[in-house]
Amino acid sequence: MVVLAAGAVVYFRWIHKGNRETPIEVAYVISPSLDLLDTPAVVHRTLEVMKYGDRVDVLRKAGSWAKVRTSDGAEGWVITKELLPSTIYEAGQKLLASLAKEQVQASGHAELAVNIHLEPRRDAPELGLLTEGQPLEVFDRRIVERSTASSGVKPASSSPTAADAWYLVRAGSRAGWVLGRMVSLDPPQALSQYTVDYNTVAWLVLNTVKDGNNNVPQYLVADREGTVDFDFTHIRVFTWWVKRHRYVTSFVKSGLQGHFPITVQHVNNVPYFRLRLVDEKGRKFQAVYGLFDTIVRPIGTVDGWESTAMPAKTSRKRD
Repeated sequence: MVVLAAGAVVYFRWIHKGNRETPIEVAYVISPSLDLLDTPAVVHRTLEVMKYGDRVDVLRKAGSWAKVRTSDGAEGWVITKELLPSTIYEAGQKLLASLAKEQVQASGHAELAVNIHLEPRRDAPELGLLTEGQPLEVFDRRIVERSTASSGVKPASSSPTAADAWYLVRAGSRAGWVLGRMVSLDPPQALSQYTVDYNTVAWLVLNTVKDGNNNVPQYLVADREGTVDFDFTHIRVFTWWVKRHRYVTSFVKSGLQGHFPITVQHVNNVPYFRLRLVDEKGRKFQAVYGLFDTIVRPIGTVDGWESTAMPAKTSRKRD
């Protein structure tokens, strides 16, 4: 009898497996939590709760609902808009991985709930929603003209072209582009008295100095003044005055046409920072500076934005 019972169970599982629906696509959950329901009807039961990034097989779609199978074999219904096609999700994960080796320019939070996009365009694929107040890190900024294709309205030739500023951000396990006006930047509290009268857009730690038992960071700060075309136009370096236990402004440079990212590198314990700049003729170059104790010195320039080489000594005159 035991053998017959075991055989019946195996037969039932084989029949059940043979009747399983074939997936039509693979998708991923993009909401922080998503209920898997036994039916899309008003009266339903929650089978389990999925989280962002969970993989599911989509079995079929019906209106705004999709029947899915989870990785542990549970089948149920979810709202379709809470799923992301695998190709878009994987592209988003690739973007997230690429930021691991990039330097954070600033940190802040989402002013309101805002969609995060794969590219800096309003019509680009969405990777999910950032909630109001959600912390984020900023890596880049881009000015993009608004598309008029969706409205079908062609602006007059004399009208200025509307454009949006976008930030490339990382928020937890997600990365993507969000509208800049939906992001509020949060400079370090220690620098609050130095940023209150400026449009501070970036800050990077150059190094730290010892003050008693504390390691105090010294900062490069970038501001944007009077334009939206450039990511920054003004930089300041704040070093720590150990004797008075406060910051002092040790270097200032204005009139820059700068673009993110600003980068910091250390060579023989000396912090160097590189600024991506454009001159009046549109030539792209990098200006490199070093912080020696509390003194900032221009090292020189490098043509283009991609090189990581240090400037040749003969280029020092072109700071």
